Amino acid sequence: MRSSGSDRVLVIMAKAPRPGAVKTRLTTSLSPAAVTSFYCCLLEDTLALARSLSNVEVAIMCPDSDVNELVQLAGAQLANIEASVVAQKGEGLAAGLTSVFAHFADAHPRRIIAFNSDSPHLPRSVLEDAFETLAAHDVVVGPTLDGGYYLVGAKASHPTLFAGDGMGTSTALERLLSRARALELSVGFADAFYDIDVADDLIRLAEELRLAPARAPRTARWLKEWDSTAR
Repeated sequence: MRSSGSDRVLVIMAKAPRPGAVKTRLTTSLSPAAVTSFYCCLLEDTLALARSLSNVEVAIMCPDSDVNELVQLAGAQLANIEASVVAQKGEGLAAGLTSVFAHFADAHPRRIIAFNSDSPHLPRSVLEDAFETLAAHDVVVGPTLDGGYYLVGAKASHPTLFAGDGMGTSTALERLLSRARALELSVGFADAFYDIDVADDLIRLAEELRLAPARAPRTARWLKEWDSTAR
């Protein structure tokens, strides 16, 4: 059972799926409309992944201007669980991450994990293991193969931990770890995974989901159609 009283919180960092606002590096290979459609599939499957964990409070953190649109988009996915769409304070991903921990660790310490909205390819075990790692550390991080990170968790708010950063830049992980050391926070790691940023990532994800479409069924269907037209 999922409830707001859970000591585990899973927060998806998301934006409203507007052309030019999401997955912009894919626009060199896809039309803006196709990118937006693809992002919707990623987000819906990522929500389904979050729903699959037991005893976890699920939420979306997004820019204030995106709240109403994401409430409508996520409505069907969130209908059967206690979940919320929360407006971040400030602009940019760093402000969003800071808002996650300020908001959800405000009342009492909990294990809080924020992760990318384009992560339906993550095995559920990765998220479960990240929560377990966080039980023994101040911070947990899931590195991406390009030097960023797709997941970060903490049990308290550390306002300077994300200063000026995003999750996906090539030096984001290095800067995050440097600030964690400065704050004397212990850090544990989740498995490394790849981001969905460029056409090669689409090809890799399409091949994975061709073999196991149930992991992310909406994304798998979209990629199957894309793959057939791309060839």
